[in-house]
Amino acid sequence: MEKIVRRIFQPILRIFESGDGEYRYETSHRKILIAMGVLFLALSTVSAVLAIISSQLGGLIPFLVFFMIGLVCEVVGLLGSNRAVAKIWGSK
Repeated sequence: MEKIVRRIFQPILRIFESGDGEYRYETSHRKILIAMGVLFLALSTVSAVLAIISSQLGGLIPFLVFFMIGLVCEVVGLLGSNRAVAKIWGSK
């Protein structure tokens, strides 16, 4: 199952898993990345609900931004390699 999901999100993972240089990885970085993803997804949900309640289509822009950031954080945190997690943090 993990191979199928990794294949679906390969375009996102390829960006962060590329490179040959050294990197510094810590397990806490992965945990924090997953927690940030959950927070951004929750923020996107709140943003979508408020946009629907207020009947303002402009409120969907924050929803899309927060959702995409949360999705990338979750994909890299759950499926990405150690290099991908280090690269998203900018650790070299």
